[in-house]
Amino acid sequence: MKEVIERLKGGLIVSCQAYPGDAMYGSNIMSAFARASLEAGAVGIRANGTEDIKAIKSTVPLPVIGIYKEKITGYEPYITPTIRHIQMVITAGADIVAVDATRRLHPEGFMGDEFIKEIKRRFDIVVMADISTLEEGILAYQAGADLISTTLSGYTEYTKDAKRPNFELLKNLVKEVPVPVVMEGNIWRPEEARYALDLGAYAVVVGSAITRPQLIARRFVLGMKGLPFFE
Repeated sequence: MKEVIERLKGGLIVSCQAYPGDAMYGSNIMSAFARASLEAGAVGIRANGTEDIKAIKSTVPLPVIGIYKEKITGYEPYITPTIRHIQMVITAGADIVAVDATRRLHPEGFMGDEFIKEIKRRFDIVVMADISTLEEGILAYQAGADLISTTLSGYTEYTKDAKRPNFELLKNLVKEVPVPVVMEGNIWRPEEARYALDLGAYAVVVGSAITRPQLIARRFVLGMKGLPFFE
C-alpha cells in the first residue's frame, strides 16, 4: 500500500469524470483522457464508477483513485457513501478508494470518521478521506485514513462560503496531520498547483480544468465578455 501512495508524491492526479448528458460522457472517453494524462506526465487518475475504473485500469499503468457517486434520498454524502459502493470500487480494480469523510450522517448510520474505521476493519485498501474542514481531516486521520484530501471544502453547507481553492485549509492540515495531504478542488491554473506543493501538498488533483471542455470553453466565453466564471 505504501508503494502506491509514494507513486503520487509531488505529482499531478487528473480527475477523469463526466456525467450523463455531457458531450464527453463514456468510459472510452474517460480512458482516452487518462491516456492523455499519462502522456502529459500525470502520476495518478481519479475516476468515478465501476465501468470507468475498469476502462482506465486497462488503459494506463497509473494508480487509480476510485469513487462511486450516488445520491441517496435523505443523506448528503454521495461520494462512495456505503460499504456496498466501497466493495464495487475495489472489485473494479481501484488502487485507492476515496470516500466522503465529512461530519455528516452516512446512509448506514456512520459519521465520516466512523465510516473510515468500518472500511479499514473490512478491507485491506488505501483510503483517501475527502473532507471539508480541519476537524474532519484530523478525525479522518485518527480513524485510519491513509491520505487526506481537501475535496469537499466549499461543498458542505457549513463551508459554502470558504475561499476556493482553500489554501488555508491545506496549510492547516499539513501542520496537523502526519499523513499525506492532497490538494483538490477548484484548481484551474498551474501556478495554483505549484503553490499547493509549496504549501506542503503531497500531490494535487485537477479535474474540470483538464477534462471538462464545456467548462474550459465557458471560461473563455465569459472572460471575453468580461464576466466572472463560477464552476
